[in-house]
Amino acid sequence: MSFSSCIRCGVAGVGYLGRHHARIYSALPGVRLAGVFELDDARAGEVCGAFGCERFRSLEELGAACDAVSVVVPTDRHATVAVPLLKAGCHLLIEKPLCTSLVEAERILTAARASGCVVQVGHVEHYNPVMSFLEKAVASPRYLVADRLAPFNPRGMEVGVVLDLMIHDIGVVLQLVRSPVVRVDAVGVNVISPREDIANARLTFANGAVANLNTSRVSVKKVRELRVFQPGAYLSIDFMNQSGHLLRMAEGGTVFDIKREELPVEKGEPLALELASFVQCVREHGAPKVGTELGKTALEVAIRVTEAVARSQANAPGRGLD
Repeated sequence: MSFSSCIRCGVAGVGYLGRHHARIYSALPGVRLAGVFELDDARAGEVCGAFGCERFRSLEELGAACDAVSVVVPTDRHATVAVPLLKAGCHLLIEKPLCTSLVEAERILTAARASGCVVQVGHVEHYNPVMSFLEKAVASPRYLVADRLAPFNPRGMEVGVVLDLMIHDIGVVLQLVRSPVVRVDAVGVNVISPREDIANARLTFANGAVANLNTSRVSVKKVRELRVFQPGAYLSIDFMNQSGHLLRMAEGGTVFDIKREELPVEKGEPLALELASFVQCVREHGAPKVGTELGKTALEVAIRVTEAVARSQANAPGRGLD
């Protein structure tokens, strides 16, 4: 399919995040926001009124009216919504995580292959301006530490904190290390939901690199930081404030000749950059930066972490004594 005019985009699910998808599509050059599919009458009316688009009453109507759709429904409904849209010939951006199981992931991948449509997975940190610097500066990471903390929000409670938040950092470290994960150790705690709300995971890679990931969705403050250690250099990155610095030995210097460089980052809204990239991939039928393979691999690692958390909870002292 070639596009000589505007690409017709839609959004399935316009809750908190889906509303931002609609907002950005309504302002993107070369894009027309065709409409949204949303079960909540009040929410649908508010979004359609704000951005001048149509409300579709079914996925079939949405698929027929759109060239590309963002799937921003709860994670446990991703496959149910994505597969019919792919069969309708829609290119998709599916919010992270891709889905909740590898069986569902394979259903989506099979439908994507059959349709020939572009499928991008919404790992938005990959489109954060600091990620471009990371991908250039990180050559041989040996140890990575990620901290991602957020205040409680009832949105996303259909999954635990690993699939809700930690998967962002899983995707980032997979992209930077570029080596298979050979071991997963993890612990977690349920605080206010039936699933883990705080988790720590240690990922060991085939090339010897190690990543330590800390995540909480019951914090009093927001933190999205990454530290990367590699021979001769240390990087400290703040995804939220799009800032950071690099420490490394000056060329030809000794261990005491440490040079500090601030990140040369041109700040931007990561979601807007992500959707602009998605639209470009649709227009050119190109390969997304975060396609289904990386999305599926990140999901697979996240599921392994979740299973390791469950094992640690089952083996915790005092379990089984009631």
